[in-house]
Amino acid sequence: MPKPRQFEAAYPNIAADAYVDDSAVVIGDVSIASQASVWPLCAIRGDVNRIRIGARSNIQDGSVLHVSHDSFYQPGGSPLIIGEGVTVGHKVLLHGCEVADNCFIGMGAIILDGAVIEPQTMLGAGALVPQGKRLDGGYLWLGQPARRVRPLSDQELEIMAYNAGHYVKLAKRHRNQA
Repeated sequence: MPKPRQFEAAYPNIAADAYVDDSAVVIGDVSIASQASVWPLCAIRGDVNRIRIGARSNIQDGSVLHVSHDSFYQPGGSPLIIGEGVTVGHKVLLHGCEVADNCFIGMGAIILDGAVIEPQTMLGAGALVPQGKRLDGGYLWLGQPARRVRPLSDQELEIMAYNAGHYVKLAKRHRNQA
């Protein structure tokens, strides 16, 4: 487990049973809940606002998580809130947005400030969610900008739950390896 880094008065709070790879960087006002996992080369920087990662969520290799500060242009700034059971694929950029429970964010996706991803949403690889956009839950979204393609099948909903559970088990194996 890497050494979480304090920023000013804010220090990361990482659950005892969470897994954070040694090469990940976690700075400032960041909370990582029970059984969540953060994989190699992730940067999670809660220096100017807060970041919350829910239970059983996984942040995969090379992802960047950041926030926006309080300003005249953006009163209150934009925190980053990730719900429970969320799978965030490799090299995803999440910036000051909200991703609700049981979502799947595909590899290389970008979600910008103030965007809201409703529960049980599947965002395809490489998709771009513009600032302030809301994605309805229960659908597959693709493209740049992301557009609603179709409702998710029962099998896709099962796969999303399976992926989150798989990463809980894999993280436990990695913790035991250390």
